Amino acid sequence: MKSLKGLGVALVTPFNEDLSVDFSSLTRLVEYNIANGCNFLVVLGTTAEAATLSKEEKKQVTEHIIKVNNGRLPLVLGIGGNNTAEVKKQIEETDLSAFEAVLSVSPYYNKPNQEGIYQHYRALAETGKQIIIYNVPGRTGQNVEASTTLRLAKDFTNLSIIKEAAPNIAQYFDILRKKPAGFSLLSGDDEFTLPVTLAGGSGVISVIGQAYPKQFSDMLKLAFERRVDDAYAIHNSLVEITRLIFAEGNPVGIKTVLAEMGLIKNVLRLPLVKASKDLEERIKAEMKNL
Repeated sequence: MKSLKGLGVALVTPFNEDLSVDFSSLTRLVEYNIANGCNFLVVLGTTAEAATLSKEEKKQVTEHIIKVNNGRLPLVLGIGGNNTAEVKKQIEETDLSAFEAVLSVSPYYNKPNQEGIYQHYRALAETGKQIIIYNVPGRTGQNVEASTTLRLAKDFTNLSIIKEAAPNIAQYFDILRKKPAGFSLLSGDDEFTLPVTLAGGSGVISVIGQAYPKQFSDMLKLAFERRVDDAYAIHNSLVEITRLIFAEGNPVGIKTVLAEMGLIKNVLRLPLVKASKDLEERIKAEMKNL
């Protein structure tokens, strides 16, 4: 497996005004991130509004990114859900030859207990594919506790990474402190990226990073070199814009930023709608500061 370290970005899916997928903007976005220091790309994550894409559109988006990337950066594919058997089947039936790993969110809505979460990932591990555990309680309604993550990490060598997005940073530190050798933690929270990386994390799967890949990847390089003050100077410059893009949900804010940069059109599919006028103005003002 190629290294999934440093800045990974969870790509948005750009749309045209008629809500069709905007492939030319997608090309521009991928090229922009490759040119500006991004280390790997995440395809069809939550940020991609994957829940609103048809099966055919998912296939087209995936194939397009593979083609544009042309082997330059490692790729990760999002395949998740709350029907374990169906997720397992999808992983088994998908051609993953272009991908280093599958990013699979813990089951949402059902709210399984910790044993249920363990058995879900155990079933996915049986596919033999590299699986990134993805814990995002704010979206799923259920936390994958550190003890469950550590149990999975010790029991299955192909569950070798977690994208951790728990709101409690102590949980990240507990995993980093007790994890087996060869298991890595990527921050799933942009604002926690630097402290988590300094504590032994391997980087981030970022949302804001696709708008500011140069700054974000520079910050991570400085963190890996233990140049803490320089890294924090970049971190501090990005805190406000990072908070603003999540103020009305993801990818509402990041699409506002990317549209203002001229990379995509500011179009979302229902049930998501564009940022409010007030938030849009605040985002634009902060972008001018940067």
